[in-house]
Amino acid sequence: MRFFSRVPNINFMAQRRTGLVLSAVLTVGVVLLLAVRGLNFGIDFTGGVLVEVNYPQSIELDQVRAALGKAGYEKAVVQYFGTSQDVLIRLPPAGDDSSAAVSTAILDALGSEVAGIDLRRVEFVGPQVGEELTEKGGLAMLFAFLGIMAYIAFRFEWKFSVGCVAALIHDVVVTLGVLSIFQVEFDLTTLGAILALIGYSNNETVVIYDRVRENLLGQRRAAVEDVVNLSINQTLLRSIITHLTTLLTMFALFFLGGPSVHSFSVTLIVGVLVATYSSIYISTGIAILLGVKREDLLPPKDDLEEKEVV
Repeated sequence: MRFFSRVPNINFMAQRRTGLVLSAVLTVGVVLLLAVRGLNFGIDFTGGVLVEVNYPQSIELDQVRAALGKAGYEKAVVQYFGTSQDVLIRLPPAGDDSSAAVSTAILDALGSEVAGIDLRRVEFVGPQVGEELTEKGGLAMLFAFLGIMAYIAFRFEWKFSVGCVAALIHDVVVTLGVLSIFQVEFDLTTLGAILALIGYSNNETVVIYDRVRENLLGQRRAAVEDVVNLSINQTLLRSIITHLTTLLTMFALFFLGGPSVHSFSVTLIVGVLVATYSSIYISTGIAILLGVKREDLLPPKDDLEEKEVV
């Protein structure tokens, strides 16, 4: 127990400039990657048809692709959905055809090869709906950033809010870069994970900021960098426990949750790792770079005089 009661003495701020430069270069590189490679948008955003079918026995995916190709669906994406008997088929937008017509055509194409196929579900998203979801998803992240920035500025100081939002943007951009590299499908579940990541990363930053404010007001003679180092070290054990328990949950979802939560778990696994770094180096590093000082956190002189009179 004595080991856990000790506060570490790691000089995080010694590498803050290097960390900020590397983060800036990485962010720019990821933005260029997203512009060139893009994300693997699911039918929630691109529009299209998703059909889930169940075979009476195990089926090879190549056999399913061949049957769909004969019916004119060469661009169909085919994958297992849980077992080798459950198959998920994704098709590009079907024009003016209804989801019922598309599902009937797919069943006819597959039924010519294997009998006894059971249709589990059909989902149809039009291109206009996909564009609307893309726009609203972007607005959701924008409003989340603005709301968090206003909250941090009100609770602490505007220099802290700039550092916090910069860290959140870094976390989102880097996470999207990893999703782009591995072409993880980006659907509404993934967007939900990105929004959850914003809240998670903001919580970590607020915990450190709260301790920084407390120590800045309590240790009047210490340098700002030393106070920030002390604050990060004081919250380090708490952060490690939080990150590890979150990662254990996400890995459990990744390995045991099935394909439906695969993109959600991958997004948060990457996001938690990135947020661990950004909450230490980016959020506090930018606040120091902007010249945050003890006087920024002191109450106005009028409030101090009123307290002395009382």
